[in-house]
Amino acid sequence: MMDIQKQIVAERALAAARRALAMRYAGAAFAYVSGSIMRGEGTAFSDIDLVVVFPSLERAWRESFTEGDFPVESFVHDEETLAHYLHADAESGCPIMVNMVATGSIAGPDIERARLVQAKAVGVLEAGPKPLAGASYDMLRYQVTDYADDLRGDRPPDEIAAIAAALYQKLADLILLGRGAWTGRGKWAPRLIRRLDVQVAAEFDAAFRLAAQGDGSRLLALANRELALHGGRCFDGFRQEAPPEARRPE
Repeated sequence: MMDIQKQIVAERALAAARRALAMRYAGAAFAYVSGSIMRGEGTAFSDIDLVVVFPSLERAWRESFTEGDFPVESFVHDEETLAHYLHADAESGCPIMVNMVATGSIAGPDIERARLVQAKAVGVLEAGPKPLAGASYDMLRYQVTDYADDLRGDRPPDEIAAIAAALYQKLADLILLGRGAWTGRGKWAPRLIRRLDVQVAAEFDAAFRLAAQGDGSRLLALANRELALHGGRCFDGFRQEAPPEARRPE
């Protein structure tokens, strides 16, 4: 689509979100309308991400519906439940909800309050993820090591492709979080790697393309190189304890 067409679609999407807010969420204080359509990057199948904030709720929920021509994914909160998920995003290194709030167009009556919450989300994004450390860091390194080790043997092409599929997100997380950048899920992983380092993104893409065809050698080399930036393979001495509640009496 041309830029003017994208703008028209974004305006239609915003109008659809405002209708949904008025019809489905009476009493909401404000909302954020986000997603690829609003950024001018959408396709014919893109949906609207709608974060709705009420003054108070018993519990948060999410739901999906169609408003006009647009599929909508709605995330319904009050400020306390929204704060919980914003914090969880920051802790995980994958700021899905934070991005929706930080980049969304504001709708609803309490614009000033919406701007204050949005400013906090923008601050979280600008601060970046916390450094990789602790048990989650060890687990990520261990998982990348484990999948990389699976690529070292002589395997049929379909198994190599399956290993690569399992390794994709873990290696993306190590590349991004290991360089102090936020990570992302699904389509966002390659986008964020590309923004971070075009050369690394090209190597990442080429390695997984070859692995999908049954050649895991380049992917193994890439995984080993990334692990080397974090002290090498994580196997000897790795330990993970189960939580105390992980038992079931007979």
